[in-house]
Amino acid sequence: MYQTKYHKPASIDDAVAALAVAEDGKVLGGGQTLLPTMKQHLASPTDLVDVGGISGMADISVSDGCLTIGAGARHADVAASSVVRDAIPALACLAGGIGDPAVRSMGTIGGSVANNDPAADYPAAVLGLGATVVTNTREIAADDFFEGMFTTALEEDEIITAIKFPIPSSAGYSKFPNPASRYAMVGVFVANGGSGARVAVTGAGQDGVFRADSMESALSSNFSAGSLDGTSLDADGMMADIHGTAEYRAHLVSVVAKRAVTSAV
Repeated sequence: MYQTKYHKPASIDDAVAALAVAEDGKVLGGGQTLLPTMKQHLASPTDLVDVGGISGMADISVSDGCLTIGAGARHADVAASSVVRDAIPALACLAGGIGDPAVRSMGTIGGSVANNDPAADYPAAVLGLGATVVTNTREIAADDFFEGMFTTALEEDEIITAIKFPIPSSAGYSKFPNPASRYAMVGVFVANGGSGARVAVTGAGQDGVFRADSMESALSSNFSAGSLDGTSLDADGMMADIHGTAEYRAHLVSVVAKRAVTSAV
C-alpha cells in the first residue's frame, strides 16, 4: 500500500496552502470517486486534503433570486433541505435520486461537479439552470465550466466553494438510470426562466454533459412536453457501450426530456 498524508484544514486558505506544497495533492470531499479509484490503484496522491470540515462549506441559502449551495453539502442534505425544495424542487428531486442512501450520505455536490463524470446528475442541473460555480479565486459560468468528459475549467489547486443557482419559474429533471449503478444512461434537466428555456443532457454525450439547442428553441416558444414532438438529437457524438447504442441514447433523450418537462409543469 502506498503512503498518503491526510490533511484536515480549518479553512479554504489552509487547504490551498496544503495543496501548494504537496507533490501530488487531491481535494477530498465525500470520496465517492476518489477513494474507490485509490483502492484500485488507479490514483496514488501523495496528500489528501479533506475540505469536509471547513466551516460554511455545507451552507444552503436563498438571496436575491438565487439559491446558493455550499460545495460540501451532501446529496442527502440537498434532497432533504426545505430551502432547496421551496426554491428549486427539481434540484432536491435530482439529489434524492443519486446512487443509494450510502452514496447520498457521503457524496458532495462540489465533488460531483468538479469530477464531471459523463453520467453524473449534478452537471445537468448546473448547466440546465445556468448556474455559477464559485471557487476560492473566481466565479465560473456553467457554460464555461464543463469542458469535456472528466474535464472542467478548474485550474490546479483551485477549489469549488459553492454553486449559485438562479431560481427559475419552473424546472424538472428526469433520468433513465442504469439499474445497477444508478448512474444516468440518460438524464435531462429542463428549466424555464426569464431568458428562455434551457435543456441539459447527461449520460448520453461522448464529451459529457451538453445543452440540446433544438429542444431549447422549441420549449422557449411553448414550454410543454408536446412542443418537443418532432424534435430529435443526432446519434453522432452520443455514447455507445454495452448498455446501449448511440441511436438508443439519442431516442432516450427525447423520451426523458418530455418526462422532465411534464414534471416541471
